[in-house]
Amino acid sequence: MSPHLPPFVPIVFGSTVFAILGYFFSLVLGSRKNWIGSSLILLALAVWLLLQAVLSWSGFYLVTDSFPPRFFCMVVPPILFLVLLFIFPSSRAWMDQIPGENLLYLHLARIPVELVLYWLAMYGLVPVNMTFAGWNFDILIGLTAPIAAYFILNKPTSSKNWILFWNLIGLLFLLNIVILGILSAPGPFQKLSFDIPNRAILQFPYVWLPSFIVPSVLFAHFVSIRRRIVAE
Repeated sequence: MSPHLPPFVPIVFGSTVFAILGYFFSLVLGSRKNWIGSSLILLALAVWLLLQAVLSWSGFYLVTDSFPPRFFCMVVPPILFLVLLFIFPSSRAWMDQIPGENLLYLHLARIPVELVLYWLAMYGLVPVNMTFAGWNFDILIGLTAPIAAYFILNKPTSSKNWILFWNLIGLLFLLNIVILGILSAPGPFQKLSFDIPNRAILQFPYVWLPSFIVPSVLFAHFVSIRRRIVAE
């Protein structure tokens, strides 16, 4: 990591990660009403974050010429976990109990994340095209999340299609930055930004972006979209 990077950048990023962790705990506890089960879920997420921290500290992800690519260890387990959540009826029933506006508030985390990406780009740790100064429009979803939540709370009938549209746009924006991140990262899939590659996500604490923050945002989008489709 750049020795000139101001300390507030990792502090803002780390605070965002732990805010999401705490918010997930409140969502789980509020819908399950079970302290033990909710605490176990929180513990599992904390262990996952710790594992990713240890791997990044050890330099595991800095080896970019292995096959399969080591960054799969960041993204494959969360994706499998999300798939399992939507397979089991009990987990689907739990997700349906989460208030829709609470899912939207989770997207507020995209604002500090995008600011962190911009700061990292200023210090040459990610390419500018991964920020809102380039091809990344993800911050718009974070900025409009309170508006979407307002429509859920105050216009629950007429706003359903708009909320579905907002979630689909949010998914497209997220897919856009994920593709940019993968194509800009050192490794077998790099096709962009060879002069300033996406090095930050291979290091602590930014390894938590693909391994925790992106899956969290995906979860919120998928649950909201599923709820709208099932309601038809």
